[in-house]
Amino acid sequence: MRARLILPLLLALAAVPLAAAEIGPPMTAEEFDARTQGKTITYSAGGQVYGIEEYRPGHKVVWAFAEGECHEGDWFQQGDQICFDYHDDTPLQCWTFHDSPEGLVARFEGRDDGEPLISLKESTTSLNCPGPDLGV
Repeated sequence: MRARLILPLLLALAAVPLAAAEIGPPMTAEEFDARTQGKTITYSAGGQVYGIEEYRPGHKVVWAFAEGECHEGDWFQQGDQICFDYHDDTPLQCWTFHDSPEGLVARFEGRDDGEPLISLKESTTSLNCPGPDLGV
């Protein structure tokens, strides 16, 4: 009986978005670089894997959506946002990054009204990016 009451409560709490008070201020470029360089971070949105980004020296990155192909790019600070340029037809992607008890939190264009990305897993293993049309 008690388990039937606790499970819905836990599910409801898991669905509550992060409040602005629970996260730190936007990171500077120096803080972001120190926090991410040499890591591959898996991000989630709404409890589902959203994508993975590998952070390399010199502000270089490799991004892949879940089950997607890899895109190389670089990042730079613009105001209080960290912007990513993948040098393709993808528009500039600007986010604020914050530390939180749940991990690294990214808010698109610094907005509080959207679903944030939350770091799910961090590793020092490179992102696995197979080349196109291998074996063809």
